[in-house]
Formats: sequence, structure tokens, C-alpha cells
Amino acid sequence: MTPMDMLLSRASTDHLKAPAPSEAQIAEVLAAAMRAPDHGKLRPWRYVIVKDDARSMLAERIVASMVRLDPDVPEFKKEKRFNRFSTMPMTLALGMHLRPEHKIPLWEQEMTVAAGAMNILNALHALGFGAVWVSGDVVNDPVLAEELGFPAPHKLAGFLFIGTPDAPLPTPKRPDPAQFTATWHGLPVSFAADGKTP
Repeated sequence: MTPMDMLLSRASTDHLKAPAPSEAQIAEVLAAAMRAPDHGKLRPWRYVIVKDDARSMLAERIVASMVRLDPDVPEFKKEKRFNRFSTMPMTLALGMHLRPEHKIPLWEQEMTVAAGAMNILNALHALGFGAVWVSGDVVNDPVLAEELGFPAPHKLAGFLFIGTPDAPLPTPKRPDPAQFTATWHGLPVSFAADGKTP
């Protein structure tokens, strides 16, 4: 598989089984994250690896966060979220170590974290692993963020569920890039994806 074939064949999946990446493999994957663009060299990436018995502990914290945010959350939603977080081979919490006072805007710091996460997803795929990036309302819970090591102003950017795909990766139909691309010649452009003729 060529590098371009690898990139074009990546797809998210939460149909995952053991094994998760080894310690050496996840270190290599996280090294790829550090290659993301980072204006100002602020290095806002922070990663918390959750595996083995800690998965159930995290699942309990997730459910507690759900109740904190919505005391009337239905039981079936709590059970579903608990099961997902407690059974994934590995979970990677994506932290954003933010510096609101810095001249680099917060949105750029957050985009650096997102770019790092995409590098992680691609690196996992290159090594034969599968993953999916999940978020949900709990990502905005400052108590949960602090429990994971991200006290305000730092935040959560979500979680990556990681493991070995238990079936062939889906091949979702992707849009034609031409629908989202235009060449600028000095006047505002339009895009076919917006229902306009470029």
C-alpha cells in the first residue's frame, strides 16, 4: 500500500477488539502527533492513555459527568456510554493545554490539537489499528476535564477509541473534492457543494 493508498483508505470504526497498540507502538503513534502544525511552538497536545482496569473507572466518571450535566439522563444512555468506555481495548483522552493569555489565538491552539489527533488516526491506520474520535456533551464538563488532568482553562477535545478492527473497515462514499474546491482569480469564488456553479 502506498502512502496515498493508506490515507485514502482510512475510515473511522468503533468495531474494535484486542489487541490495542503496544507501549512502543502508541509511543510511535504519539510521535506522529507531534508533527502537527504548531504556531508559536506552544505544544498544546496532552494525551491520557486509558486501558486495562482503568477503563471501568473512566466509564464511571463519564456516567457521573452525564448525570452532572443532565440529572434526568435516561438509564439506557448511561448504560450505553458505560459499556462503550469500559469495553474499548484502549481509550486516548485528548487534552488541550490552552494558554488564553498568549498572543497565539485560542482557536489556533485548538486546531493544533485537532491536527495532532488526525495524525494519530492516520498513524494508527498505518500500523493496522482502527479508531474513532468521539466527543459528546461530557467534553464540555470542566469537572471531568479536571479529573483527567485538564483543569481550566485547559479542556477536553474528546476521546479516541483504539483497537484492532474486528471486521474490514467500512468504505464510506466520500465526496468529490472538486465539489469543495475553486481557483481564485481575484473575485469571490463559489462552490458546487453549496449548490452554486463554480
